[in-house]
Amino acid sequence: MTPAIEQVLKSIRKKELQPLYFLHGEEPYYIETIADEIEKVAVPAQEKGFNQFMVFGKDTDVGAVLNMARRYPFMAERQLVLVKEAQQINGFGEKAAQSLLEEYAKSPLPSTILVLCHTGPFDERKGLAKAFGQKGVLIQSKKLYDNKVPDWIGEYCRQQGAKISLKAIQMLFDYIGNDLKRLAGEIDKILINLKVEEEISAETVERLVGISKEYNIFELQKALTQRDVVKANRIVDYFSRNPKDNPLPPMLILLYQFFSKVLMVQASRDQSEKSLAATLGVNPFFVKDYLQTARAYPLWKVAGAIHSIRRADALSKGINAPTLSEGEILKQLVFEILH
Repeated sequence: MTPAIEQVLKSIRKKELQPLYFLHGEEPYYIETIADEIEKVAVPAQEKGFNQFMVFGKDTDVGAVLNMARRYPFMAERQLVLVKEAQQINGFGEKAAQSLLEEYAKSPLPSTILVLCHTGPFDERKGLAKAFGQKGVLIQSKKLYDNKVPDWIGEYCRQQGAKISLKAIQMLFDYIGNDLKRLAGEIDKILINLKVEEEISAETVERLVGISKEYNIFELQKALTQRDVVKANRIVDYFSRNPKDNPLPPMLILLYQFFSKVLMVQASRDQSEKSLAATLGVNPFFVKDYLQTARAYPLWKVAGAIHSIRRADALSKGINAPTLSEGEILKQLVFEILH
């Protein structure tokens, strides 16, 4: 969470609200979080029926939004007008429509809180964005870099009053990636089923997130690390028989990231865990896995594995092999890596 977003959330929770909010960016999690917090405090529950308007951009136009914003609250201090998916407002991309919104933003009605939730980045150099920023709040919600996501997972759990092991953090990140909304949802699901004072462990994640304890990408990665041919083939065979639950593209991404970091380990002069952790952007706890793989595979073999993963990605998209199933592609890939 950036300091700007954190400060905005603190102000909202203190009921220090602004008349304008323009929330945009590639990361929907923070946009939705800010909008939800505004909704909680802007209008009392007994007044929401008269003074809270929530619409989706595709169902409205600029004129309707401005009409709602310019009306006065009904027997209340203020009203809330919240537009989700604002980029889909009819005519929003046109200069004339943005000029109308900009004109309102230059002199907003003090009793109205107008919130535009724009999925995707918006050019902050435009007059509309500048007007919202001058008279209210302009926030860009950017995607987190992958190496920041594990810290985010740990911080989210701490905010919920829960402890989580490093292995569980890495497992959630490897399985879900940098989709913060989905990560928060899975963590919330875990917390509902967690006992008081119980730590979120790797076993908990396996059980509650729906990752097979014996057959999952992490166990396959471990088998490849140890060059355990029998175990790797057993897992691949399971994946082949259950393709819907084990799609190939996410596996290829994880394997590519893993072997790319192994290559970085082999190229690093300083082989200390502390130095390698900084180079790889991971917690020192996980460095040993990369070191073990770096020792098990010579440099040329790691480079070959990365090449094979790229070719498997092309095959999965039908390039040069439109008839191969995902299971067949994965079996071929694992064979090439191990032999």
